[in-house]
Amino acid sequence: MARVVKKYPNRRLYDTETSAYITLAEVKQFVLAYETFQVQDARSGEDITRSILLQIILEEESGGIPMFSTDMLSNIIRYYGHSMQGLMGSYLERSIGAFHEAQKKFQEQSSTIYGSVPNFRPDTWTQLIQGASTANPMGEFLEKSASSVIGMQEELRKQAMQMFSSFPYTAPASSQPSSAAPPETEQAPSPRGKTRRTK
Repeated sequence: MARVVKKYPNRRLYDTETSAYITLAEVKQFVLAYETFQVQDARSGEDITRSILLQIILEEESGGIPMFSTDMLSNIIRYYGHSMQGLMGSYLERSIGAFHEAQKKFQEQSSTIYGSVPNFRPDTWTQLIQGASTANPMGEFLEKSASSVIGMQEELRKQAMQMFSSFPYTAPASSQPSSAAPPETEQAPSPRGKTRRTK
């Protein structure tokens, strides 16, 4: 059963399991601990979990090292209301899911080889992917893993290109030239009344 957190009009979050008020940072810990929970509006009972998660993302983006660039956010916004909005959402979900699974395998492998994995800076992987070296004892292993991440990005790009290339692009019927003969020109109706004879 999911843990229930209620949000009151004063914006305070109440954890029904511990019968205590909690902060947004504590809700973030639920996410990091893979704990199933649901945030409900205290008045209506509406599920507002997505709204709370977006608040956590906004706080993380506002402080520290942001994950989303301006260009990336702009591109995401452009797909709202677009005919491919649903496709874009499922593509991002699958891509992040694949990245998450690869990261879990990396942690398992590094734990087997080196024991406990040290806590790296949030920008460590970015520097490695950009070609920077590290003096850490795990440096060689990290650089190989960064190369794997680059390879996964390229594979995702190829999958996206293949997905769009599979769509049949045919010209609409209205734009294709018609082989039928043009219709005969209709004659204008003759005016009513008697025809005047010429002398």
